[in-house]
Amino acid sequence: MNALLAQIRAEVRMTVRRGETLLLTVGIPVLILVFFSTTHVMTLPTARRVDFIAPGVLALSVLSTSLVALSIATGFERSFGVLRRLHVTPLGRPRLIGAKIAGVLVTEAIQIAILTGVALALGWHPRGALTGALSVVGLVLLATAGLAGVGLALAGHLRAEVNLAASNGLYLVLLLLSGIVVPATSLPGAIRAVMTWIPSGALADGLHRVLGSGASPRVLDWVSLALWALASPLLAARTFRFD
Repeated sequence: MNALLAQIRAEVRMTVRRGETLLLTVGIPVLILVFFSTTHVMTLPTARRVDFIAPGVLALSVLSTSLVALSIATGFERSFGVLRRLHVTPLGRPRLIGAKIAGVLVTEAIQIAILTGVALALGWHPRGALTGALSVVGLVLLATAGLAGVGLALAGHLRAEVNLAASNGLYLVLLLLSGIVVPATSLPGAIRAVMTWIPSGALADGLHRVLGSGASPRVLDWVSLALWALASPLLAARTFRFD
């Protein structure tokens, strides 16, 4: 437990000190939120554009941070030999995975706080902000674990340069398939059928239902996210290589 707590503190410190990374992971979602909320580039199902865009951008921030940013940073740490030193410590792979997910949650907390403030300034009125707060937290935690597990599995197996390309390519695919910015009703039926079974899609659907409609997430969303949150970190812990 002491090794895990020490690594969590180290991951959080490194996360906070990466000012340029925080600027990127926060700045891009803010730009997307402002742009799509104030321009009419597509038809949206809500009277106020920000009411649809805000939950989607929250899902986007979780996707970009827990999958792409974590995977790329860990891949280069492994490539540069930073992680090799941890191989001979009591930490082990499972606790390293847990510590890195904890570090991601710190970044996401900052992102969500800033994005929520910007969205409220743009006129966002989240319908389930109070009654659905626990649902939102649960959705984000499960999605973060699932996506981070995928990212760490890539980072722990691929060369850093290959991992960089794979993470960005997977991010683009998940972005297009998840209904994060484009309404799910505008997507082909085949994509809608797949959407719920990928973590970013289930997260986006759940957040849109809670914050956009004041409803509860579907049971299918919870099941999908729970399966990813269990399976992908286990896969990462079993396959991750320190060098």
